[in-house]
Amino acid sequence: MSYPSSIVILTGAGVSAESGIPTFRDANGLWEGHSVEDVATPEAFARNPALVHRFYNLRRAAVKRAEPNAAHLAIARLQREFGGEVVLVTQNVDDLHERAGSPSVMHMHGEIRKARCANCSGVFQWDGDLDESLPCEACGSAGGLRPHIVWFNEMPLEMEAIEEALDRANLFVAVGTSGNVYPAAGFVHRAKSVGAQTVEINNTDTRISSDFQRHLTGPATGKVPEFVDAILSGSLP
Repeated sequence: MSYPSSIVILTGAGVSAESGIPTFRDANGLWEGHSVEDVATPEAFARNPALVHRFYNLRRAAVKRAEPNAAHLAIARLQREFGGEVVLVTQNVDDLHERAGSPSVMHMHGEIRKARCANCSGVFQWDGDLDESLPCEACGSAGGLRPHIVWFNEMPLEMEAIEEALDRANLFVAVGTSGNVYPAAGFVHRAKSVGAQTVEINNTDTRISSDFQRHLTGPATGKVPEFVDAILSGSLP
């Protein structure tokens, strides 16, 4: 593998799971016993905001209890010490990358420790529980606050900047992603289209593993620090 000058890293739920944050989706596709349609769509929020708020209040509490792991720390180290560009994109809504020291993170699916107002579009830090009675810190209106989360049927955030970074990249690394959710599952194809080397790091094969040139099998807490060490030492095989 040639030595890279521009790297894009995509992280998914498998990275945060090693910090004890549950993925919430079980083998039957249910989230804490609820279907996606019950808790993770704009229609669900309009239909039953109390249920949606309870679900995300549980997720917010779990994130606040969690701590960054060795994979988060290694990626932050790469961002700080690599001589070229390292763009970090995450599907995760937690703030573990930031708490590990990453200077820049693109949260394409939003951030659980922020709230968004449907009335004024304001976005601000929010660490407590949300409910439908609370006023917006920006405009003062009540009833419009929601988690700053990209739900199913909504457009992911920062897509233009992500696509531009993929077009510049000569190394694309996906860590702990399932390969089931688009558009993130298609990033490997965009990176390959501009000649980037592609690496998948995961505990197991995914439905898109064959799209990558290399697949490193094992926990992110072990494989990511090893891979970062190889990049920073100039010893990528």
